[in-house]
Amino acid sequence: MKRCDWAGPEQIYIDYHDTDWGVPEYDSRALWEKLILDGFQAGLSWITILKKRENFREAFAGFDPNVIADWGEADVERLFKNPGIIRHRGKIEATITNARVWQDIERREGFDTYLWNFVGGAPVQNHYATHGDVPTWTDTSKQISHDLKKHGFKFCGPTIVYAFMEAVGMVNDHLVSCHRHDAVAQMAVRQ
Repeated sequence: MKRCDWAGPEQIYIDYHDTDWGVPEYDSRALWEKLILDGFQAGLSWITILKKRENFREAFAGFDPNVIADWGEADVERLFKNPGIIRHRGKIEATITNARVWQDIERREGFDTYLWNFVGGAPVQNHYATHGDVPTWTDTSKQISHDLKKHGFKFCGPTIVYAFMEAVGMVNDHLVSCHRHDAVAQMAVRQ
């Protein structure tokens, strides 16, 4: 079975590739969670985040932005002492700020609608032959990054946003030789 070059060798990576990565996500809360995790991944490998994902979910109240938006300094200190997550004060503080930004965007138009409007509401279907062909950022990820920052979102540079777009299926970057490319392409129609 052919997979994207990055999928392996660890089983957790293979499972993530085969079940999650690139599948279009339309739930506002789930989109926010994935964007936050991509922010925590900055400067680290994604496998580090995958291995700690359940710890993150437990520490961050299931990534419920309505809960996290009310957190303060005591919560930052509690999280900073948690060895099960990435203990980076700036990223922890940014998560609280980003929860408040999420609330504003969700209330105004829906976080899902806001994000998906950048790609016309449907996944962009790419047809890359090699991992080297896949960009690390695009004009669209730069535009989303700029707009999120304008709203006050943090840890959302164009490269982080592009990795997020790949993860949540806003773009289908499975290689054309990958067994998931066509399967993910068929999920492009929003149910």
